Amino acid sequence: PEGFTYGTEYSRGQINLALEMEDPFSFVPSRDTNGHGTAIASIAAGRPNADYQFAGVAPEADLLIVKMKPAKNNLKKIFFVPEDRECFQASDLVIGLNYVTETARKLNRPVVLCIAMGTSQLSHDGRGIISFFADYLARQPQIGIAVCAGNEANKQRHYFKNVTQPPFQDNVELRIGAEDKLFALEIWSLAPAWLSIEVTGPGHGTTGIVVPELSACQEFDFGEGRGKLWINNNLFEEETGDQLILLRFQDSMPGTWTLRLHNLSGEAFSFHAWLPSGHLISPETFFPISNPDTTLTTPAGTGHPLAVAAYNQLNDSILPESGRGYTRTGVIKPDIAAPGYEITCALPGNAYGSLTGTGAATALAAGMIAMFFEWAVSRGNYTTITGNDVNRLIMRGARRSGVLNYPNNIWGYGRIDINHLFERLTNI
Repeated sequence: PEGFTYGTEYSRGQINLALEMEDPFSFVPSRDTNGHGTAIASIAAGRPNADYQFAGVAPEADLLIVKMKPAKNNLKKIFFVPEDRECFQASDLVIGLNYVTETARKLNRPVVLCIAMGTSQLSHDGRGIISFFADYLARQPQIGIAVCAGNEANKQRHYFKNVTQPPFQDNVELRIGAEDKLFALEIWSLAPAWLSIEVTGPGHGTTGIVVPELSACQEFDFGEGRGKLWINNNLFEEETGDQLILLRFQDSMPGTWTLRLHNLSGEAFSFHAWLPSGHLISPETFFPISNPDTTLTTPAGTGHPLAVAAYNQLNDSILPESGRGYTRTGVIKPDIAAPGYEITCALPGNAYGSLTGTGAATALAAGMIAMFFEWAVSRGNYTTITGNDVNRLIMRGARRSGVLNYPNNIWGYGRIDINHLFERLTNI
């Protein structure tokens, strides 16, 4: 595309022409290989199909789709992601967001960004390159952003401990499955902690005590069949200033490993540990003693974009997997909960099915933001409105149960209800 150094842009005309061909991919060689993008786009803006009792939320909206390229293999090696696992680069996501917003600006159109992906890496506090850029965009006129809360709450991939008693240390149990030959784990603490770490394997091999340093990486070999471990105990991570301990496991012996954290400053401390999200590891690798809170994937912890949790609309219960707040620094997230259980959607190959999770809920929320932009911008009621303005109105118009306190770290400000919001606006 104009102004970009890589990628290919296909126009509406080219796509429609390809669809009329016997072999569409000979003209537009791009396809959805896992169905996720097709499902998300259809929930947000799919045209009605009465035969399947299907309709997207904003079926007259135009779609601008960015297909992410796979992460480079050299980056996968650095972050210990297996070669056969699909993942993406933060820089590509930022460039994709820039492409969409620049195209909308050229067309003089409001735009809603639907981010139905996330990561359990990074600081979980709204900082980092993706969060900074998304937060900036959400405060601009006519740009809305809906971000999924992730589906990690019930996966046992988050550990938290607040240590208040001497000797100010904690032993973390980590169960490693036989399938997971390559993965990374991140431990984040808050000042004034000054943590050392010692890792002990099932065969009683140990790293010894690894103290925090500025920028050192230490390699440990546990012996044949027991695996290798690389530890970066960074005294401060550059974007946050907080201590980050990065553990990278290779061919680790299956079983229970112990991570001993000790505060060298001899005072109370707290810390979080996160395993990779999604399919990057198997269910066999987990924390036996885990915490479902603070399981929002990044960038759902960002301040001004709308972070969307998912609930079962058939019984009004939160989905067990729906990512929970608060952020690592105690900010209230998610912002809202939307229906996310077996949402009817389109699939590749002219088929229909259903999607469950916060991605489906985020697509519904994105469609609702598009509806609001139609009222505010296209119909001239409030042409300078920002995405953050829309989010705050959605939170105010949410449905809330009388038995819960709001906002909270599971439901945010309640269940999204666009009809209730428009009913309120008619009285202005």
